[in-house]
Amino acid sequence: MTKADAPTHRTEPLRLVVVTGPSGAGRTTAIRALEDMSFEAIDNLPLSFLPTLLETPSQSRPLAVGIDVRTRDFSVDAVLETLEKLRQRPGVELDLLYIDCRADVLLRRFSETRRRHPMSPSETPSLGIEQEIELLEPIRARADHLIDTSELTLHDLRADLAQTFSPKSSAGLAVSLISFSYKRGVPHSVDMVFDCRFLQNPYWDPSLRSLDGRSEDVANYVREDARFAPFLEKVTDLCALLLPAYKEEGKSHLSIGFGCTGGQHRSVMMTEQLSRGLAGLGWQVSIQHRELDRAGPNPPRH
Repeated sequence: MTKADAPTHRTEPLRLVVVTGPSGAGRTTAIRALEDMSFEAIDNLPLSFLPTLLETPSQSRPLAVGIDVRTRDFSVDAVLETLEKLRQRPGVELDLLYIDCRADVLLRRFSETRRRHPMSPSETPSLGIEQEIELLEPIRARADHLIDTSELTLHDLRADLAQTFSPKSSAGLAVSLISFSYKRGVPHSVDMVFDCRFLQNPYWDPSLRSLDGRSEDVANYVREDARFAPFLEKVTDLCALLLPAYKEEGKSHLSIGFGCTGGQHRSVMMTEQLSRGLAGLGWQVSIQHRELDRAGPNPPRH
């Protein structure tokens, strides 16, 4: 065998994320989100093929594999036994990700899409949902990561996954800043939350009401509040203290949320201001304005 024919060997452990959970909870969405994070994604791989797949010497990308009750040769005992063997295999870092959801939300999703449940194709979906949740409980109990999608948006789910499964090879610590409205609840994915509702509200100025926190007019209005400058300074100082510590600890992603009443003015403005400050300090920063994203295409900056 020539050198060119010789198998290449991995110098780093292969990261394997096995994704499972009840039908309708969002397992396929999670698989696609991991694929967007540079995972090689394979859904509904027959369980017996999984150990063979890991023997491919050229496998270098992290791997996400989806399994559920429709998977060929699926059984709870077979899944747990296979995962236990893979955990003991050298050169493999395995995480079991369980995408969960409440039964009432699952029933609503099946009713809205008129899908048949795989465990009760000729019966009401509620019967299949109940059976599947009970069947998967031993797997759920062994999960390394559990994400309940009952109240999550697609953005929330992707943010949760990015926080946990961003490739370790990514350079530095990625920081996500999220503005939101308290009326819609605190995003599930945030590590730190700051409440901006104490700042004066541009909503009560009719000329500013239709604008958002990216507008210079709105920003100037918020800056007039004597508490704004020390608030921004202290938050920036806190981040400057904590981010290097999180990076040293090995964390690859950190999310920081700013909330206000409507998620349009003060929280957006603070998110924009802090992003500039952190970027100036050399941090990789991304921004999500949750309520503006819900409203559709972002209006132009003013």
